Amino acid sequence: MGKFKEALKDFQQVKKISPNDPDASKKLKECEKAVMKLKFEEAISVPEFERRSVADSIDYHTIEVEPQYSGAKIEGDVVTLDFVKKMMDDFKNQKCLHKRYAFQIVLQIREMLRALPSLVDINVRDGSHFTVCGDVHGQFYDLMNIFELNGLPSEENPYLFNGDFVDRGSFSVEVILTLFAFKCMCPSAIYLARGNHESKSMNKIYGFEGEVRSKLSETFVELFAEVFCCLPLAHVINQKVFVVHGGLFSVDGVKLSDIRAIDRVCEPPEEGLMCELLWSDPQPFPGRGPSKRGVGLSFGADVTRKFLQDNNLDLVVRSHEVKDEGYEIEHDGKLITVFSAPNYCDQMGNKGAFIRFEAPALKPNIVTFSAVPHPDVKPMAYANNFLRMFQ
Repeated sequence: MGKFKEALKDFQQVKKISPNDPDASKKLKECEKAVMKLKFEEAISVPEFERRSVADSIDYHTIEVEPQYSGAKIEGDVVTLDFVKKMMDDFKNQKCLHKRYAFQIVLQIREMLRALPSLVDINVRDGSHFTVCGDVHGQFYDLMNIFELNGLPSEENPYLFNGDFVDRGSFSVEVILTLFAFKCMCPSAIYLARGNHESKSMNKIYGFEGEVRSKLSETFVELFAEVFCCLPLAHVINQKVFVVHGGLFSVDGVKLSDIRAIDRVCEPPEEGLMCELLWSDPQPFPGRGPSKRGVGLSFGADVTRKFLQDNNLDLVVRSHEVKDEGYEIEHDGKLITVFSAPNYCDQMGNKGAFIRFEAPALKPNIVTFSAVPHPDVKPMAYANNFLRMFQ
């Protein structure tokens, strides 16, 4: 998906084989449009070395808040819990946050994320707990349900959201602004990892770009793309639990120091350690195999075991795949997949889950939950026209 130039050749071939098939003709035409759009964007784009950060061109202080605006407001420079609660209530009622405050949150989070390493160490004190959530995929009302079940993020109730905050679900703007606002409020209350959907190519196809354009502005499309490039790639809890969105690697011997050394501030490459962290999946048999996704790889229990041994770790937690129960334990109990978007895309019927770890034992306590109702806005409402043809 997203490789429209390569796809065009395939559709042209299909059209030759089935010249009278209306579906083939329709998809060929839509793909041709997508390729033309790409060519136009490439023609007017500024070369990478000349490109200036869009964040540097924004001064949110100069944006006027109209007297009739009655939504959540940030007083001064500090994001407070009262502001976040009011913003979430507004979002529940399908009200928008003023662009001034949206800019303030996203610019503030950019500075925070830029200062972090590619691999973040998390320390959970003895007697304290820590919650890991998987993909949320723009399902804002299910995110609110997680907070109902497990409490709001705070220093005493910290969370890690393990990538894929956006796309698919049609409330991705609400999700990302809520997560970012909590981190602005208290950096140690919430940790955020990059998923494969925190990228331009995915956002262009699966809805986030269209949603941002509709609810905020074109400038925010560029700004979110910049901020997503600053997200860390993985976390380690108490030097024992490795948490990553996708999975492990095509080579043995990868050390945590190798992950720390990744220069992550870029769009994800199509191969290498960064790509594999975001895209790989476990497989039930030993060794390594090709990925069903066409990116990354599949890896077996022996790969997981060796990575853990090499780095003196106990467990891998990852997300990236929908699971019927919201989670799955594999690889002799050494790998857990957690997925936090129940009834994914309003059609999968799956549960969601999150994992609570209690220190010092860090035994995973998995909590499952079902989907809650949301307003009548279909998933993928803002997705690329070409993709919707395959729904």
